[in-house]
Amino acid sequence: MIADLLAEAEHKMEQAIEHVATEFGTVRTGRANPQLLQRISVEYYGSPTPLQQLASIAVPEPRLLVVQPFDKSTVNDIERAIQQADLGLNPNNDGSVIRIAFPPLTEERRKDLIKVVKNMAEEGRVSVRNVRRHSKSEMEELHGEISDDDIHRGEDELQKLTDRYIERIDELLGNKEEELLEV
Repeated sequence: MIADLLAEAEHKMEQAIEHVATEFGTVRTGRANPQLLQRISVEYYGSPTPLQQLASIAVPEPRLLVVQPFDKSTVNDIERAIQQADLGLNPNNDGSVIRIAFPPLTEERRKDLIKVVKNMAEEGRVSVRNVRRHSKSEMEELHGEISDDDIHRGEDELQKLTDRYIERIDELLGNKEEELLEV
């Protein structure tokens, strides 16, 4: 029973790590990253549609994204959606493709982005701790069915698991901070 609870907790913590990594991918650095456009949805025939379903996104140069719509009639809609996403990017439309040049980040903007990334990391840590708290309470509910020693060992394992996943979040944060400070 304890092993099942630990496996479930580990799975949930892994999901929290994946979420943090995805969130970090949406933070703009000085380089072009297609993940930045992942959350953008475009109004297409009256319904919001994810950009990835309407266009291919390529990175031909480190500071350039090229969005090539599958349907040329959607170029203006896609451009408008990118502008409205408030990413600090200025798309250029030539009628068939959209080019997005990434200007170098200012020092002040880098510091702001680091604050944003630190908040995302803290949310990930809180999420991991919530998984720990929930799993620990489930272990304590087993108090009549299994011995106190087994529960205590399970809680120790749960704490080690929590520490390992928080350490991974800190590693991701360190990597993202390095990437943001890179000129």
